[in-house]
Amino acid sequence: MSDFRIRSHPILHDTSEADIPFFWSGRPFFAKSGEMIASALIANGISTFGHHPKDHSPQGIFCANGQCAQCLVIADRVPVKACMTAIQPHMQIEPAEGLPILPEVLFQAGLRSQPTPVVETGVLIIGGGPAGLSAAIELGKLGIHTLLIDDKPALGGKLVLQTHRFFGSKEAVFAGTRGIEIAQKLSDQLQNDISVDLWLGSTALAIFEDRSVAVLRDGKTYTLVKPELLLVCSGAREKSLAFPGNTLPGIYGAGAFQTLVNRDLVRPCQNLFIIGGGNVGLIAGYHAIQAGIHVAGLAEAAPRCGGYKVHLDKLVRSGVPVLTSHTVTAALGRGQLERVIIAEVDDHFQAIAGTEQTFDCDTLLIAVGLDPVNEFIHKAKQVGLPVLAAGDAQEIAEASAAIFSGRIAGLRAAGMLGLPSGQIPAEWLRMEEILKSRPGQTFPEEPPLATSGVFPVIHCNQEIPCNPCSQVCPHGLIRIDADDIRHLPVFSSANGHECSACGRCLAVCPGLAITLVDFRKTASGSALVTLPVEVEDERFLPGQLIELCDTTGNSLATRPVKSVRKVAGFKNGTSLVTVEAPSEIAAKIAGIRLLEAALPPFSAAQDLADHPTYICRCERVTVNEIRQLIRSGIRDINQIKAVTKASMGACGGKTCLNMIRRLFQEEGVPLSEVTETTIRPLFVEVPVAVLGNIEKIELQPGENS
Repeated sequence: MSDFRIRSHPILHDTSEADIPFFWSGRPFFAKSGEMIASALIANGISTFGHHPKDHSPQGIFCANGQCAQCLVIADRVPVKACMTAIQPHMQIEPAEGLPILPEVLFQAGLRSQPTPVVETGVLIIGGGPAGLSAAIELGKLGIHTLLIDDKPALGGKLVLQTHRFFGSKEAVFAGTRGIEIAQKLSDQLQNDISVDLWLGSTALAIFEDRSVAVLRDGKTYTLVKPELLLVCSGAREKSLAFPGNTLPGIYGAGAFQTLVNRDLVRPCQNLFIIGGGNVGLIAGYHAIQAGIHVAGLAEAAPRCGGYKVHLDKLVRSGVPVLTSHTVTAALGRGQLERVIIAEVDDHFQAIAGTEQTFDCDTLLIAVGLDPVNEFIHKAKQVGLPVLAAGDAQEIAEASAAIFSGRIAGLRAAGMLGLPSGQIPAEWLRMEEILKSRPGQTFPEEPPLATSGVFPVIHCNQEIPCNPCSQVCPHGLIRIDADDIRHLPVFSSANGHECSACGRCLAVCPGLAITLVDFRKTASGSALVTLPVEVEDERFLPGQLIELCDTTGNSLATRPVKSVRKVAGFKNGTSLVTVEAPSEIAAKIAGIRLLEAALPPFSAAQDLADHPTYICRCERVTVNEIRQLIRSGIRDINQIKAVTKASMGACGGKTCLNMIRRLFQEEGVPLSEVTETTIRPLFVEVPVAVLGNIEKIELQPGENS
């Protein structure tokens, strides 16, 4: 792969040039203005950022969210996280090799500590994602002084990584609108609200016994915030897995992948494999296809994928092999991921010997669930600081649910502060319940039998909360139960109106699960079939042949494209492709094959001796080391920590502690018998000079430092 930037995308468009010069190990490269170091390096073909001092293992991007230290580099002689540090012109960046050498300190200046700034507010909101933004909007409407902090340079949280249209209620949570656009809509509502202060690039660090919250503002100033109430909307972090080779560069979570692809328009790989069939993994797979990345396959340990079926159908129709009851057993490569071993699992999710298949890939995306970022909730309760939570920090659910739970939390906070306007409408609670619900029953697909006229075919046959198609039909011909939007949509002519073939329902459907069949303009025995597409491909030009599939990915026919058009009001990303197809298959056509067949998996003897299974990435502690301690009778994570240094690294146990807890359970030890470890007070690493608000001062003759 020679070009690591995404030059063409159906949704995202960036015409800026990479014209900021920087140096990597003395070699000149160019980055885009404001680009993070990690993205700039990967855009220039550099994926290994250094080597661990303990075992010299290669280190690269892992979380892309500032919560680990695998992307550590030395920038202008200072160790920094590459994923959270913006490139500066002429920045000199070096790989982190071994233990960093501290720069020589010449005592030609003195040091002076400044008083720590203290800020008081009614409500402090940690996290500017969908929940935090929605809560701040409600509090602002009520005139409650609110401070919203977020560690990113822009508001929106994970919304800024979501290029797909959202499910849910169009009226309540912008369903049918892309996540990136929802982020902008919510941000715009806050810009002129004088009751809400915004601190971007600011990280919550700790909560103390005096109920103050430590905040690192702009990465430079240590500040204490004293709120009357704390609202935690800090989202979730991705779970990880333990398998041989699990820390190779090229293995990371969906959030890191989407950050590179959808925020920074960087193509980090050519051939992707996905572990996890929830919505996160399914959506990331389609995002990869939109970015021109081949998806070699997806494995899900459960007997069926847990995400929305319409998301799964998009991948299957595109040509992605989906293996249920399978998991990853090893990742292989010399300095970089080169292939993965996938095996079938039994009813206890244990790999079945002899079922291994090896897939070539250069990136493995781990999407096996989320853990709430809830440390601040627990600490606030310990010190008696009134606290609420919303979004994934409260309960893992879809982003649409986070929007609504944030609104409710905002009103609930107002009520706790004594405002009578903090009453929560009953219909809000009902909508929150609907939006948080898991996928419901799946019904057999029954294509319409009509052979005349024009009508939409709705290939959505699973009960999920979604209603945009019923809201955009100009004649109200698509109906969904208004009291429960989880019911399936139904099309029928009514009130003397017929389908006008406007295509609005095709363009708004988040699952791309509606097609249009038109018998009016073709000879007997055929029909025009129109399908929504959200990928850029020269195959969609008139006259080009495309392979048509049903919902399950079965090939139905190969037909030439007759026309391609946009729908008025839906010009951002969705095109409608029309083909002529035989009548007997017209209503069965649900999608277009997008991917060329990958090389078939193969079986081969693998030497895993050089691919340890790590639990603690920071301190390089293996699964076997911790298993042995558990089997020896240790039931206190503090003891494991003391013996192995697990969770004592830069990330503070954000990934490994939950994996250690899972190891106890795998060994038959209930967590009720396990003593939890003491959590360090600081959420992320902070230089001592910043904690002390220390500044250098020039000494006058005769003064002492």
